[in-house]
Amino acid sequence: YLIKHLDRPDQDVELKKMIQTIYQEHQGRYGYRRIRDELINRGQKVNHKKVQRIMKALGLKCMVRVKKYRSYRGTVNKIAPNILARHFQADRPNEKWVTDITEFKLFGQKLYLSPILDLFNGEIITYTVGSRPVYSLVSTMLHQAFNRLNEEEKPMIHSDQGWHYQMKQYRHALKKRGITQSMSRKGNCYDNAVIENFFGILKSEFLYLKKFENIEHFKQELEQYIDYYNHTRIKTKLKGMSPIQYRTHASKAVS
Repeated sequence: YLIKHLDRPDQDVELKKMIQTIYQEHQGRYGYRRIRDELINRGQKVNHKKVQRIMKALGLKCMVRVKKYRSYRGTVNKIAPNILARHFQADRPNEKWVTDITEFKLFGQKLYLSPILDLFNGEIITYTVGSRPVYSLVSTMLHQAFNRLNEEEKPMIHSDQGWHYQMKQYRHALKKRGITQSMSRKGNCYDNAVIENFFGILKSEFLYLKKFENIEHFKQELEQYIDYYNHTRIKTKLKGMSPIQYRTHASKAVS
């Protein structure tokens, strides 16, 4: 029985090649579930457990995640209630946004990233990058995000209790635009788990897989990665579509 099966050709040769190709195309960023979804997109129906088993045999796995920058300095101004309350699903674009700041250490310097993520499809609406975590990092981000809205859209925006989001200027900008402010409870990272998850993905798929020549090169590559994240990188919970594809698909379904 064993000798007979040893002579039998590997029936998964083509599948293994496809899995390796997808893994390499996305530079090791995809785990077995996302690779399964991409295989389905390419007309190859296969169980996720089989993909997991093959990836393990081929030594293909994702990078681990790391901790993020913390901007909490105690109560320096007003704290908003936790209105989001971990209800991370949204029925339409620009209904619920989440934001936070993360830190990068490169070339003996620190860089800070401040993005806004839409809970409808996980899309990065906009972002800013700066060498210091000053308030303008957040205010510029807000201004850019507001330009994406029409007059009727007034999303809720959720953050942690970082000092930027307690600032009078920040709260005034939200109120002026008719946007509801929500904050995580003190010391509870799970209240803003979606943006935390994005930072983990960003660092494992981008920061630790790329080599950068200098800070400007890092910023250029970051712009390319976020474009990739929005337009190309598929998500299981988005039915195997990227954030932009999912938003486009949803808008067509409504119309």
